[in-house]
Amino acid sequence: MLTPDDLQRLEAHLPVCVIGAAVVDVIADAYSLPHRGSDIELHQQGVNVGGCALNVAIALHRLAIPSTNALPLGNGIWASIVRQKLTEYGIHSVLETAKGDNGWCLALVEPDGERTFLSVSGVENQWDAALLSSLPQPANRWIYLSGYQLTSKSGEVLIDWLEQQTQPYQLLVDFGPRLADIANTHFDRIMACHPLITVNRQEAELLWHERLDEHQAFDVQQLMTRWQQRFDAALVVRLDSEGAGFVDADAQGWIPALPTQVVDTIGAGDSHAGGLLAGLASGWSLAKSVALGNIVASYVVSQRGGDCAPDRATLSNYWQQRLTQQ
Repeated sequence: MLTPDDLQRLEAHLPVCVIGAAVVDVIADAYSLPHRGSDIELHQQGVNVGGCALNVAIALHRLAIPSTNALPLGNGIWASIVRQKLTEYGIHSVLETAKGDNGWCLALVEPDGERTFLSVSGVENQWDAALLSSLPQPANRWIYLSGYQLTSKSGEVLIDWLEQQTQPYQLLVDFGPRLADIANTHFDRIMACHPLITVNRQEAELLWHERLDEHQAFDVQQLMTRWQQRFDAALVVRLDSEGAGFVDADAQGWIPALPTQVVDTIGAGDSHAGGLLAGLASGWSLAKSVALGNIVASYVVSQRGGDCAPDRATLSNYWQQRLTQQ
């Protein structure tokens, strides 16, 4: 069982490379989602810098796990905001490009905390071989990739790059809301890399029906068993307050969530991936790494925004308080 004292044993034994986006999030409360032709009143919460990969990089940084951050930075008003915010975070990106501006999105937060994104792409989805060739390639590193990049127009460039790696690596993929958009050929090529896939409830049901071609009611335990058998690859399934399941070649299990009061869910999956990667980079088992991801995600959903992953001291205090209140 993982305890707050285990945070002291987080130590990067394996390199981590985070590949993806740093974009501007305009976050607003919405009493409901708009329908066609409507005009709803929003209450702006703020303008933040986000993106799945950046949220992962922030979580790793605050847990004191170093990473190579491949977050393309362009030229323009949004890129300027991103650069300023990265400096504040203490995050460095190794990629610069003159191809255009960074992207941005409008995040609508409903009263129950659920969020919906309207996104405009920028340089974070304009990958090419020259840009990727500049990345260091240490052996046995963990590589993080988001579905937003894998389903972009240059997604095939990223898959080509993965297939051409000369050093052994381990791959963590979070397809996110773009799971349904990935082409079958691309999906097959990614799975040939034997990645660790992390999905939420909705995405897990899509895997069950679309990728495993199951017509019976969704069964998370059967999903994990059949996934390992079919693809010989690890899987993490996040079911919100119910916790998260995991399967790999060594074990299958379930890790309960740490109960909390949900404020909003922006960045929850990304921060879970950051905690997961922190454990894996430290040489922890998948079970212990998922447990850490659960704790980090619990903290993040109790706060506003997606860039609020905690440092070790903050996480330890929060964890102790939640355990005391149970």
